[in-house]
Amino acid sequence: MSRAAQLTLAAALALLAQAALAAEVTMAFGEKIPPFCFPETDSGIELEVMREALAYRGHVLKPRYYSFARVPVAFKAGEVEAAMTDLGEDMSAWGAYYGNPAVFYDNVFITLKERKLNITRPEDLHGLTVISFVGAAKRYPAWLDAVRKEGRYYEQNDQALQVLTLDRGRYDVVLSDRNIFKYFTLQLKLNKSFKPKPITEHAFVKLNPMDYRPVFRDPAIRDDFNAGLRHLKENGRFQAIYQKYLAGE
Repeated sequence: MSRAAQLTLAAALALLAQAALAAEVTMAFGEKIPPFCFPETDSGIELEVMREALAYRGHVLKPRYYSFARVPVAFKAGEVEAAMTDLGEDMSAWGAYYGNPAVFYDNVFITLKERKLNITRPEDLHGLTVISFVGAAKRYPAWLDAVRKEGRYYEQNDQALQVLTLDRGRYDVVLSDRNIFKYFTLQLKLNKSFKPKPITEHAFVKLNPMDYRPVFRDPAIRDDFNAGLRHLKENGRFQAIYQKYLAGE
């Protein structure tokens, strides 16, 4: 057999081996988290990053959607082989192998620039009304307990309304992931009559990428995912996925 034929055969065998190891990976995602997850179209930043990272070594993502709180529950119950997050619970005891961070949720306080507010400590929220995503009070009690007890804290699932109500002065402060807020602002700007006022972002917690990591039941698939994620970042595709949903200004 010629050297060329040997190389061709080796390549074919490698492809066959990879195909044999490829798997369908059912993964739990939260429903309705634009621009990270769009269940109706199986798209979004997080879906695309996960899908392409797994596909790097031949795996096929099969998303399943749950309320955000049920994502880790579905993993623990054995309904899925992977989950987008552990929601702050160490799931190693449930057979979870942690992957590298695929996306980042960067929660900040957002105010209208014209208000000239400065938020650097919990006391700075005194006297202000705050609207946030569901569950934020449990995640950030040091910042929100006092506001909640004084009746000035509200949670809203429809985060487009957060953009509108802040812009119209109905609330003083929004607590949101900066990319989610930007996405809904861009969507509302498609209506030419909406011209958002300038905003100020106030970082109040240090972003720790390790706070939000996917979990896998199979360590080999976790390793393949990590390799694929690294490839997406090295070739620029990771940033391109973000830009696809957040470009427009």
